[in-house]
Amino acid sequence: MGTEKLLSVDPLELKFPFELRKQISSSFQLLNKTDNHVAFKVKTTNPKKYSVRPNNGIVLPRSTCSVIVTMQAQKEPPADMQCKDRFLVQSVVTRPGVSSKDVSPEMFNKEAGNHVEECKLRVVYVSPPKPPSPVPEESEEGSPPRTSESENGNFNTSEVAAISRENFEVQGKSAEAKNLFVKLTEEKNHTAQQNEKLRRELEMLRHGSTKSNGVPFLYVVLIGLLGILLGYFVTNS
Repeated sequence: MGTEKLLSVDPLELKFPFELRKQISSSFQLLNKTDNHVAFKVKTTNPKKYSVRPNNGIVLPRSTCSVIVTMQAQKEPPADMQCKDRFLVQSVVTRPGVSSKDVSPEMFNKEAGNHVEECKLRVVYVSPPKPPSPVPEESEEGSPPRTSESENGNFNTSEVAAISRENFEVQGKSAEAKNLFVKLTEEKNHTAQQNEKLRRELEMLRHGSTKSNGVPFLYVVLIGLLGILLGYFVTNS
C-alpha cells in the first residue's frame, strides 16, 4: 500500500483479468487519514480505453472512497500480456462544504501555487480464472467414482459386459416366466376338460342307475370330487 500525506491508494496496481471482446473492471480505494477535506482527480494515459467512476470527488476526513475503472472490450490480445497504460491520482486539500460538483481542473494546477500530491498506478493483465471442474460423485463411501462413459464418450469393455449380462438375465427370467405361464395354462385347460368329461359321465350314470342300490352313484360322486380338487390345486400352484 502506498501512503501519501493526503490520500493512501490501495492497490497500486490495477489488475484486469483480460478477455477478448469483453468489458473488464478493476477498482482501488482512496483513504483519507487526515482531518482535512481532500479533493481528488483521476487521469489516465489512454482515456479512450478506460472509463473511471468517479473520476473526481471529495474524500471526507477519516473516510474512504472506492473508484471503479472499466476497460472497454478489446478486439486484439496484448503482446505478451503487457500493458503500458498508467493512471495518476491527484489530491489537494479543500475547504469544508465543497462538493464533487465544485471540483475543477484549476484546483490541481501546480503553477497556481496549489500543493498537489500525486500517486501513479500501473495496469497489469492477468489470466481469467478457470471455471471449477465438476466433482464426480462417489458411488460408495471410500470407493472411486464410477463413470458411465469413457473419455471419448463410449462405454468401456467392462461396462458393456455388465450391461449385456444384466440384459441376458432379464431375458432369461422373462422366458422362464413365459414358459411357466404356458404350462399352467395347459394344465388348467386339461383339468377343465377332465372335469367336464366327469360331469357328463356323472349325469349319464345318475340317469342310468335308478335300479341300483346307490353304490355306483356314490363312486361317481367321489370321482367327481377328486377331479374338482385336482383342478383346484393345479390352478393355484
